Amino acid sequence: MKFKKHFFLLVGVLFGGNVFAQTAAYVDKPYLQDFSVKHYLQDSSIQLRKVFTDKNGKVRILSSAGLLQPHGGQFQYPGTLRPDRSYVPMADKKIVDMTVHERQFVYLDDKAVFSNAWAGNLYVKHTLPNARLLCAGPHFTFLVSDGKSLKLIQEAKVTDEKTLTDREVLGIRFDARQNRFLILTGQSLETYSPATKEWKTVYQGTALTCFDVTDNKVYVGTTNGYFVLQADSFKSLGEIQRKLPCTDLTAVAVVHGQVWFGSTLGAFMLRPEGGFNYYFGERWIPGNRILHISAGEGQNVNLLTAKGLGEIHFQNMTLYDKALVYEKQVRQRHIRYGFNSDIATLKHGDLSTFEMGQRDSDNLWTSMYLVSQLFRYKVTGDKEALDNCLESFEAMQRLFSITGMKGYFARGFERRGYHKFRNEKWDGGMTNGWVHATDDEWDWRGTTSSDQTVGQMFALTLLAQTMDGEVKQKAVTMMDQLMTNIIENDWYLIDFDGKPTLWGKWNPEYVNAFPKSVGDRKLYASNIIGFLQTAYHFTKKEIYKQKAYELMNKHGYLENLMRPIKEIGKVDETDGKLAAELSEEWNHSDDEMYFLAYWCLYPYAFTPELKKQYFAAIKDHWNAERPEKNGLWNLCYAMTGAKAFDQAETIWFLKEFPLDMIEWQVMNSHRKDIEPIPANFRGQTITHVLPPDERPELKHNRNLFKLDRTSNGQAELSAGDSFLLPYWMGRYLKVISAPQSRQSLASRE
Repeated sequence: MKFKKHFFLLVGVLFGGNVFAQTAAYVDKPYLQDFSVKHYLQDSSIQLRKVFTDKNGKVRILSSAGLLQPHGGQFQYPGTLRPDRSYVPMADKKIVDMTVHERQFVYLDDKAVFSNAWAGNLYVKHTLPNARLLCAGPHFTFLVSDGKSLKLIQEAKVTDEKTLTDREVLGIRFDARQNRFLILTGQSLETYSPATKEWKTVYQGTALTCFDVTDNKVYVGTTNGYFVLQADSFKSLGEIQRKLPCTDLTAVAVVHGQVWFGSTLGAFMLRPEGGFNYYFGERWIPGNRILHISAGEGQNVNLLTAKGLGEIHFQNMTLYDKALVYEKQVRQRHIRYGFNSDIATLKHGDLSTFEMGQRDSDNLWTSMYLVSQLFRYKVTGDKEALDNCLESFEAMQRLFSITGMKGYFARGFERRGYHKFRNEKWDGGMTNGWVHATDDEWDWRGTTSSDQTVGQMFALTLLAQTMDGEVKQKAVTMMDQLMTNIIENDWYLIDFDGKPTLWGKWNPEYVNAFPKSVGDRKLYASNIIGFLQTAYHFTKKEIYKQKAYELMNKHGYLENLMRPIKEIGKVDETDGKLAAELSEEWNHSDDEMYFLAYWCLYPYAFTPELKKQYFAAIKDHWNAERPEKNGLWNLCYAMTGAKAFDQAETIWFLKEFPLDMIEWQVMNSHRKDIEPIPANFRGQTITHVLPPDERPELKHNRNLFKLDRTSNGQAELSAGDSFLLPYWMGRYLKVISAPQSRQSLASRE
């Protein structure tokens, strides 16, 4: 008991509060995670019509070329649609519609309603040579139509016939509660009772396109929104709904108790609490014009488009289960020489075409992945996590050793000959930064920047803080050499050419030359003070403490870092061209640099008074960022021991993160269910940020309010920095629990 008490006292000293006890942990119980398995139509001349799944889990698609079936296909590895040859005689039949009855396939051709189930006994001629619509009622009752005439089939024979003279039937549904068929035309909704043979027009309107019925409600889609009628009285239940992702509706279906809409621009599901889950683009579906929606196997939903089938899977997962999916993705495709890298050169999302190459910020992404694995190891004791962490640490150590310059690390490295040494300008002033290493097998890239330094210090700080022995000593030595280099070079990173790098500058003359409203002045001060505090804590070298106070007191760095976020804004060229360029808009990379470096700034404050000031600055920044609902920012703030850090929004962020990390085309600017706001400095485009799986940007250093991306399937992002870091950070801070099994959940209840 004494040991536990002393442990938490130590944590309180380090983090400035009882961070592990401030907020009850989110209980990580299973929730429904969605992802897609896609099947593409290979012959564009074929027209797809409907899709159904039977009780055996078999999926069949009605097309102009007969019945098709999905072939192959798994998450991120699409399949195709192939002819269904399972019943050879079906190839000779002119199938025009199909449905499911008692969870078995039932077909309509130019002669009859029939099925291969029930020993093939269902075969009823309908005498409508141009029949094209089929709907099933109870006890093998069917309504068949050619668009004008309708024939009722009961007890294996036609028992009634109706004809419409002035309108065309678009769709038929059976309302089980009222025991009647509902018939939709472009101008009306009709009812037909198979018991009384009574026909009635119950609603008249215009531009009607699709409908479905459930729970005594009829959902009717139009070319400009949808409306809801009460199914027993057909009274309107409110105004027509037009605040939709797309108002041009092509399909409505009630699937597994949820109302789904298809449109000319994707599909969307009505959430019980209001709003919609939007499924647009090839993250979810082969094409965006929805033709038909139906229930798939289990919780799956079939979305048939003009270009193929998207099976939306809903699988029970905990956040831990989800993290393990990403862990595998990262190890399979995103580890390059130990670095955590995004991959590019994909050909339309084909993962067999990916290439790994040096990227500008591999160091930063790797630091974030490294710390995620460090947290994972400290939480679970998993040796695999430790191996992953140390592999990335080795890569980051080599960034230092390959330069041959003590305390200076490379931006990246590659085997010799794979990068040309061009004279082109890069980032406004330098060459592309590649130089030959002393080892003639390798080249390395300079132009190291401040965000790379944040990455190094973030990783080195957490390694020094949580590890012992050789790993800790190496981390402290690297930290010491890096900070000594920066101090000895007058607060600059000096590159291979003997000149400061473009962005590796913390010199007061450079930093304070910016107007107070330019974010770089606050950012650089915040970062360097954090670095110096951490270096002092682990090395006990007085120079770091002395220099930190010199920057804070003599050069105003404490005032800089304490400056409220609301004072950061745009300046014009009278304040300097660079200042004007840097203040064109809010730089979201700066947010990443701030929040990661807060792990250096806050825990290692020289005095309690400074810690209080730092907390105020961090809270001020976090408050400005809250509209983004960024889980990483929230958890970095939680590191301070804050009682309220938007835990619910953090869990929302993690749950809504897409399993498919390929950068597919995403379009949202057409949506009518989002509320735009005027252009502003921070780049916020709408009142409420979209869920991660509906927006184009997933990386923390990008604008999460961006609405569109036109490029399609050319890269896959690594989840090592974007998801795994916040998840394992939440576990490390004890604000997310270990996964709870159903058995353990039951015992809690």
